[in-house]
Amino acid sequence: MSALDQATEAVYRYRRPDPWCWEVVVKAVCDRTHTSWDADHAVLQAGAAVATHADLIAGSLGHGSAYSDEPLTLALAGMGDLRALPALQRHADANGFPSSRPHARILAALPAAELLPVVLPVLRQNPEQHSGAALLELLALWGPASAPAVSEVIRYLGTADTYDAMRVLGRIGPPAAATADRLAAYATGRGQGAGGSYPRRAAWAHWRVIGDPALALDVCGAAVRSGTASHGLPFLADLGPLAAVHTTPVRRLMESTGAWTRIYAAHAYWRITGDPEPAVPVLLAEVDPAWDGDPALPVREAVRILGQIGAPAVSAAPLLRRILAQEERLSRPWRGVRILADQAYVRTLTEALERIAPGTGTAPAPALVPAVRQRGLLVRWSK
Repeated sequence: MSALDQATEAVYRYRRPDPWCWEVVVKAVCDRTHTSWDADHAVLQAGAAVATHADLIAGSLGHGSAYSDEPLTLALAGMGDLRALPALQRHADANGFPSSRPHARILAALPAAELLPVVLPVLRQNPEQHSGAALLELLALWGPASAPAVSEVIRYLGTADTYDAMRVLGRIGPPAAATADRLAAYATGRGQGAGGSYPRRAAWAHWRVIGDPALALDVCGAAVRSGTASHGLPFLADLGPLAAVHTTPVRRLMESTGAWTRIYAAHAYWRITGDPEPAVPVLLAEVDPAWDGDPALPVREAVRILGQIGAPAVSAAPLLRRILAQEERLSRPWRGVRILADQAYVRTLTEALERIAPGTGTAPAPALVPAVRQRGLLVRWSK
């Protein structure tokens, strides 16, 4: 196995590989010598892990095709480095702007004010022929900072991306108030292509843009009272004490047979009542230290909500610290998103611990181990 292969395996497998591993991978991708899909996609996902190589990455841009530059461009973007902008503009001009949801999560590290001028012309492409799902994901992550894009987002209502568009409008809030009537139409089943979970998302967005909770309480509350449509729970959680009339059905759903329903009900119950006592055990029961990243299980979401609860969830702190100290990354996500998924989980664990027990949200440094072989892979740990 070559040094590059060993280094690439290490950065995919371990959260805190020796710095030499990232150095080998970054240099190979920048030099475009003996590189591979795995190496490219490791650098693409790395973010702050390769911050010490930012100058090398920036200096290597523009010497290859837009396609070969993409990993380096996204690596810079993931650090929030503005030197990614000219390359992203070239991608946009060549109709090759990064177009997956994972890419959106990387691009969100850049300031909205700087990247929006690049994004807006891409959004203006015909939404009937061009899915804007990734860009809408990006706008949703930016939230209120996406306000200059409202007129472009409106064009996605009535398309296959309607649900994502409503999410963006709700995240933007009052600057999207001009969309209130259209959102109300979706919330009441009158919007183009209405159906499924549209009414709940639309009702929530309607509340966010005009500040009147009546429609959201009616639509989302009806879904929760039915006992079968738990997707109303996150919206009731956002409404908090305004949703007090729905406390009883929410409390019942904390005993649901579905794990996602239980944790969303626990979240909504705590947000509505301010009482964490019944919610914490429900959430803690879903935090499995052996979780491998299976998206069917709400482990990361349970950790996030425990972090929101803060100090009253102190019983979760020892388990969260133990999970954060684990050396191996989540193994379930495929390689194209494994590092991103694991970084997101580590960030969620760290932020939760900082809110629950301030000063404890840092993983211990890995033990110093000489070069050893684990399952045939040469691994060196940093101090």
